[in-house]
Amino acid sequence: MKKFLSIFMMVVLCMFLVGCVQTSDNQDVSSDTSTSAQTEAEGTQDSTAADTEAESTEPNGDSNVLVAYFSWSGNTEEMAAHIAEQTGGEILEIRPETPYPTDYNECGDVALEERDSNARPAIADLPESMDGYDTILIGYPIWWHTAPMIIGTFLENYDLTGVDIYPFTQSASMDTEQFDNSIDFVRENTQQANVHDGLFARPSDTGLYRL
Repeated sequence: MKKFLSIFMMVVLCMFLVGCVQTSDNQDVSSDTSTSAQTEAEGTQDSTAADTEAESTEPNGDSNVLVAYFSWSGNTEEMAAHIAEQTGGEILEIRPETPYPTDYNECGDVALEERDSNARPAIADLPESMDGYDTILIGYPIWWHTAPMIIGTFLENYDLTGVDIYPFTQSASMDTEQFDNSIDFVRENTQQANVHDGLFARPSDTGLYRL
């Protein structure tokens, strides 16, 4: 089953990268990723939340695959929706109780403060259980060289022993080292789960970095 899922996800995500990620709406600002918060937040400087948000569905255990995601500008949301459609997995939006600022730089400042304090921002309408899922595909932007701290909130809330977890993200300006940092963060917060390398994609990609 795991081998089948890996092969199937490779096909699905290759299709997504060719068909979707190359659009201008999925490009990050890329000037100086080491010094500017602007290059660490998801989306462009003028990005706002997507006009149509994917409906957040509380897991009910009918499917053993969950596509959970946090998205600020809508890029990760679009990627998650496509993956959920192709895999038949249930989709769950990770929404903060206190929304992040819509201003690009202000959001970057909050994200940096949360990272430096190892914060765990509260999540709105957090499901009580992840029982019934043996695979979780978790998507997020790269903020300040790692996953947003709200991902830690989500993962720490559940016993994910034995669950296969596949992180995914896409960026025009980040590098694989920063995605590796985010995977380390995921592993630290799900010590009994099987965290796989997942997918890091650029808008120009027509293939996978890893899966």
